[in-house]
Amino acid sequence: MPLHQYDYLLAIGTIFAALDAWNIGANDVANSWATSVGSRSVTYLQAMVLASIMEFAGSLGVGARVADTIRTKVVDTALFKNDPALLMLGMVCAVTASSLYLTMATRIGLPVSTTHSIMGGVIGMGVAAVGADGIQWVGKGSGVNSINAGVVQVFLAWIIAPGLSGCFGALIFLITKYGVMLRSNPVYKAFFTVPIYFGITACLLTMLLLWKGGGYTINLTDPEVAGTIVGVGAGWALLIAIFLMPWLYRVVIKDDWQLRWWHIPLGPLLLGRPDAPPHPTGEATIQDFYAGHLTKEELDARRAAEAGDVEVVGEGAVAEKKAGVAEGSADSDDGRPQARQIKKIVGPKPEGPWHQGNVLFWYVKYALFRGVDQDVVEMQNRKDVLSGDVEELHAHAAHYDNKAEYMYSFLQVMTAATASFTHGANDIANAIGPYATVFQIWNDGALPAKDKSEVPTWILAFGGVCLVIGLWTYGYNIMRNLGNRITLHSPSRGFSMELGSAVTIILATRLKLPISTTQCITGATVGVGLCSGTWRTINWRMVAWIYMGWIITLPVTGIFAGCLMGIIINAPRWGYGQ
Repeated sequence: MPLHQYDYLLAIGTIFAALDAWNIGANDVANSWATSVGSRSVTYLQAMVLASIMEFAGSLGVGARVADTIRTKVVDTALFKNDPALLMLGMVCAVTASSLYLTMATRIGLPVSTTHSIMGGVIGMGVAAVGADGIQWVGKGSGVNSINAGVVQVFLAWIIAPGLSGCFGALIFLITKYGVMLRSNPVYKAFFTVPIYFGITACLLTMLLLWKGGGYTINLTDPEVAGTIVGVGAGWALLIAIFLMPWLYRVVIKDDWQLRWWHIPLGPLLLGRPDAPPHPTGEATIQDFYAGHLTKEELDARRAAEAGDVEVVGEGAVAEKKAGVAEGSADSDDGRPQARQIKKIVGPKPEGPWHQGNVLFWYVKYALFRGVDQDVVEMQNRKDVLSGDVEELHAHAAHYDNKAEYMYSFLQVMTAATASFTHGANDIANAIGPYATVFQIWNDGALPAKDKSEVPTWILAFGGVCLVIGLWTYGYNIMRNLGNRITLHSPSRGFSMELGSAVTIILATRLKLPISTTQCITGATVGVGLCSGTWRTINWRMVAWIYMGWIITLPVTGIFAGCLMGIIINAPRWGYGQ
């Protein structure tokens, strides 16, 4: 029987669960795609479309139909057996605290763990409701079991997640760097190794889907699981070799600028095409993945010219630069590559009152597409207190063959899309898990059976839609603060970061180690950045800023939720005073 006396709690819970899911999209999902956008493997608009499809498909298609009554299992629900409405109130306080904290973090461009955010809210409301003794600080049992549950997992995740992912990301990139990028004819080396990488990546991502899972059950024996993993990897590598590689051969090696992505299914038939005529505008077939990033020599020369150091650049260069500045030339006379031109979708605001049709339509476009109208990569290169001298940071990193980098952009899209799918299947529970508990207690008037809350399909869809809206409307704010602001990104580096993060998640899933996907991608980014051979390729101020966000997440949300819960349940009311 529904608890209609608590309709207001259901309404408040609905609002803040939507805000929490919105922030997961704007913060967590945007953080995971910042690598792909920063390396230019995909544009911001392409990232939004791919992430929306994969996140929503993961949430609605294989999202968990059953969620833990208490997300992260840090409070025993049996303590609320005699008063289930109190648990309902507690989960509303927890999701309120989590969503408001995530909103603040997203606003200031601070990437945080949404899992630890809701966990802090649950801990805070638990302390206020049942006391500190009712919190599971350490997991039950011994060995790994003692650290894969309870509050202790948060502290271990600060070390385990970035440490492991950094090692795996660095290992993958070093193999790529010395096996392909630094070899003679790196394009040909990449051409023959890319199908192998695709097969290995497919194997790893199949493991991720089978072992981390979602709302589906795997009824396979261990040998069958192993056979499935190897079979999927080999089959995918074969498909890539048959269909994608002929297309890449024509585009990369033969400079066939007339081919488009929809020609990929033609496969071997493309090999018989005649050579393409010269490009009518003389433009390169493949974009420059290092555009806007100067080498150390180029940066030193440009800055010497700006300072008028004639001994370094010569009188002519200084005079030419000053002339260019005086004339206001649009050309890059100082050696700085031109910013990419972004086609605007929003456009200027039309004249008229706010309720006029075309003005209202402009506001809708502004809310949804203002991020698309901004050059996120260019914004990552801007200098501020946290980013420091980004140009100097990037100048310490090596530039590799641009065509070889292009080969890895397809691998990066694959890793990012699949990771996004599993993220939608699992991490959406951070928002809809507590809300499902609120809804089920309101609907049934009792605690969920077996400490599990049923998650109706409409709640999964509700969470998925809010997540996608958050990504589109405000995801750019997190993306512009990450990516190239930590270290120089390119497709080969980005692929190594994302695959290193995926391997860490797979390993931690099998060993039941506490990790956060947000912390994994950050650790992998630092690990790959250090492979340049110097610590100067890493923006340590930005890393410290991100780490600070991880550390304050749990106490801030815990204090907020605890205070909110404590004030409500202990507040004086009319007729109950002494």
